[in-house]
Amino acid sequence: MNLNVNEIRELMSDLEKSSLRDIAIQDGDFSLHLSKNEQVAPAAPVAVAAPTAAASAPVSNEASPAAASEAAAAPAPAAPAAGKEIKAPMVGTVYLKPKPEEPDFKAVGDHVEKGETVAIIEAMKLMTEIKSDVSGTIAEILVENEEVVDYDKPLYRVTTD
Repeated sequence: MNLNVNEIRELMSDLEKSSLRDIAIQDGDFSLHLSKNEQVAPAAPVAVAAPTAAASAPVSNEASPAAASEAAAAPAPAAPAAGKEIKAPMVGTVYLKPKPEEPDFKAVGDHVEKGETVAIIEAMKLMTEIKSDVSGTIAEILVENEEVVDYDKPLYRVTTD
């Protein structure tokens, strides 16, 4: 079961109108959790560079030479870094270590095998092991321990062997 964006928005709207506080759907690898409950930790802000830059660009058809040179000097949007991402399959709090007193599952430079546990996500007091779907070397850790993550949020960037 995979829902498209419109179906998820419709579910969100239905949940908002109902007396339910949250709903969780899981079917195989697909998992969706919607909640009206307040989060304990604030969600990480999402940086959206392209629409912001486009919104602040002059709308006039008559561009001054200074505006034209500023537009030419503006840096192009950064290309995505090389490698594959291990993404969060659900919404919840991500734990990068098996227990608070133990070391992280993976550090930058560590090798990871497909199917190996790289994190745990807690949702509704349920702990779900997050397994790598790729083999390679951890190039970048993209989240902080105990950060609240959204569905499909990149957790690690892995360079494949």
